[in-house]
Amino acid sequence: MAKVDLSSMTADERQLHQFKVESERSKRREKMSTALLVTPYILLFTTFIVVPIIVAWGLSLTHFDLIQAPRLTEPFGMFNYVMLITQDENFLKFVIPNTIKFAVIVGPGGYILSFIMAWMLSQIQAGPRKIISLALYTPSMVGGVFISVVWRTVFSGDVDGYLNAILLNSGMIDEAIQFLQSPDYLLNIMIFVALWGSMGIGFLAMLAGLLNVDKTLYEAAYVDGIKNRFQEIIYITIPQMKPQMLFGAVMAIVGAFNAGYIGVALSGANPTPQYSGQLIINHIDDFGFIRYEMGYAAAISVILLLVIAGFSTVAYALFGEKD
Repeated sequence: MAKVDLSSMTADERQLHQFKVESERSKRREKMSTALLVTPYILLFTTFIVVPIIVAWGLSLTHFDLIQAPRLTEPFGMFNYVMLITQDENFLKFVIPNTIKFAVIVGPGGYILSFIMAWMLSQIQAGPRKIISLALYTPSMVGGVFISVVWRTVFSGDVDGYLNAILLNSGMIDEAIQFLQSPDYLLNIMIFVALWGSMGIGFLAMLAGLLNVDKTLYEAAYVDGIKNRFQEIIYITIPQMKPQMLFGAVMAIVGAFNAGYIGVALSGANPTPQYSGQLIINHIDDFGFIRYEMGYAAAISVILLLVIAGFSTVAYALFGEKD
């Protein structure tokens, strides 16, 4: 800043100049403090989000088997994508249909179920609400243990499996059914287990949003013509908790596409029997950590990233703030 001759100024001019100097200093301090606060987030986001995405995209253009150095594929590094779309029969025949069915049912189904349960809990007293909320949230924390211990026992393919025992004793079947090895049952069981464990952090966010809606809005709405609880939810509750609805939607989308562990835990194998429960995340694990075809696995992961980003964009368009 150029030096200013204060001696030639009047008292008012000197006071105005001093105010401007202090204002500029304050702005610089605010910018520095903002930069210091944002820097850790930028570093973490770059390290754990941006860099892995760039690396995955780069590896998707190569042939990489963890032994030899990555080699760019032809044509123009698109070989893995061409093979995925045109030559991977299991991907086209099983993985895509399974993933679509699983995601379409578990994503919206778990989301709607979370909202309904959160709304019902918001209508009762705080004591029972805490206990029931904990009971509903617990499966999302210990889902892997439950799948390995409880659900595999329930759907076990021998006569000691709970479901088989009930069906045999009631005379509904003559011999035990291999639920977890049969293409007719495995995916449907995966969907059931995923919905059972869908009350995760998105459910808690919705419950918190419901509890923080201004109650006077409901009173004003009934004065203005709201006639029932359904209209109350549509016109008051959901608009007032759009941030929580958006968060819940994104978590439901990510959870639906990231739940491949369920099929592996139930069936005990990856790929799942006859690819009947094979989801896109399982396909990535299969090629990346079993066959060690890292370039091909990276190409599948890029496709998965684009799909999740697309659905998340739709969720933001529905529930994001339109300022």
